[in-house]
Amino acid sequence: MSNILVVEDEQVLAGLLKEILEREEYHVTAVLQGKDAVQFALRETPHLIVFDTVQADTANYQVIQSLRNHPKTMHIPIIVLSECDDSDQKVRAFDLGVDDYITKPFHSEELRARIRTQLRRVRQSFLSPLIDLPGGLQVERAIGYRLSSLDPWSILYLDLDNFKAFNDVYGFLTGNDMIRLVGKICRGMVRDYGNPDDFVGHVGGDDFVVLTTPDRSQSLCKRIIEHYKDESTSFYSADDLERGSIIGVDRKGRPYQFPLVSLSVGVICNQFRNSHSIREVSHLAAEAKCFAKQSTNNMYFYHLNSRRELACPMPAGASLKYTPVASARQDLLELVGEDVVGRYEARVH
Repeated sequence: MSNILVVEDEQVLAGLLKEILEREEYHVTAVLQGKDAVQFALRETPHLIVFDTVQADTANYQVIQSLRNHPKTMHIPIIVLSECDDSDQKVRAFDLGVDDYITKPFHSEELRARIRTQLRRVRQSFLSPLIDLPGGLQVERAIGYRLSSLDPWSILYLDLDNFKAFNDVYGFLTGNDMIRLVGKICRGMVRDYGNPDDFVGHVGGDDFVVLTTPDRSQSLCKRIIEHYKDESTSFYSADDLERGSIIGVDRKGRPYQFPLVSLSVGVICNQFRNSHSIREVSHLAAEAKCFAKQSTNNMYFYHLNSRRELACPMPAGASLKYTPVASARQDLLELVGEDVVGRYEARVH
């Protein structure tokens, strides 16, 4: 079911619009002020916004511009309803980034048809078809937005371990359901425990990103992994759950037991302002994800401090072993300096 936000400063008209749209079985939320619309859109990310307060009002235009400028809401279709049929007014609205402009009075069937068109367009162009999360270009834009900010940021890179073996045994439809589960958990945990403007994106396949702040990153990691462990058990047979492994075949056709699918999270945090490119950050996130797969708690953190050094907290009961790597990747050499590049391996006592 698609979620629609209605922005209407007249409560009676807001109720009428809600009634019209709910006949199409949309889930509709109505707010009376533009500032509430921005807060709601950042927190809940509706599928579409119907804006019925745009007049020659600078504050209303600023609300639309705020929605268009933020990577979490920039893809959401905005339909304007207005009594004004002035061409200049329409041009200004479209220049701000609205997707459709309907002059009142309008026919309810026409409004619903235009909404269906906009929902279809955004799903085809901006959202992952599997789970309705932003992907591809939207993820790049969201990371770029964070990197251009002076505020501290954290990037969580999530990946399922042993997912191919699971897919081979249980089928791709069940595999798709597991990917949807991860997306649903990420979205729910970020909504309940993250910041209002935190971003959840689907990189592709079984990979996800969450953009948040350093003070929320560890808590979100733990909650996401805990919920995944609890909710993913429903995908397995009783025998596989009791055994704690999946019986399948390897690439040579030989019987083999694979572990149950786990979720690993690699995290990049910058506590201080530093200049990083998206390419550098994506490389570091990939490194952190690889180390997370090898750790005992499926989490691994890179902290980039003001001296551009790498600091990595490890779980209790583990020690650090520093091993210089002669063939370290060039992006790491450039980012943190040759003297500090190395590989940390957790050794559990």
